[in-house]
Amino acid sequence: MAEFTMPSLGADMDEGLLVEWLVSPGDPVTKGDVVAVVETDKAAIEVECFESGTVGSLLVEPGARVPVGTPLAVIESGTARGARKAAPAPAAPVATAAPVVETSPEVAEPARPAATAPAR
Repeated sequence: MAEFTMPSLGADMDEGLLVEWLVSPGDPVTKGDVVAVVETDKAAIEVECFESGTVGSLLVEPGARVPVGTPLAVIESGTARGARKAAPAPAAPVATAAPVVETSPEVAEPARPAATAPAR
């Protein structure tokens, strides 16, 4: 489990306004995916996730102004999320009949001389 926190998007940024979430709880995310839009004093910036996993919960509602470093969401690691789910039962092996191979050898008949017409 990891926390997605309000990033510092500038040298003098102390807080940011969460404008919108681009993900919902249960959504899979990969490192580098854009997950939110944050407004600073200068611009609205799309913010990337630094973890891969599944969005567990969103901790801050859009419209909230929060200090840098404040947890905004919980990202569950892929293994932690999968461990809670029941693993699908493995497929039962399917019995297949072994192919039948005929082993009788083919015997070639000896070549017969071509019949010739009697000479007259």
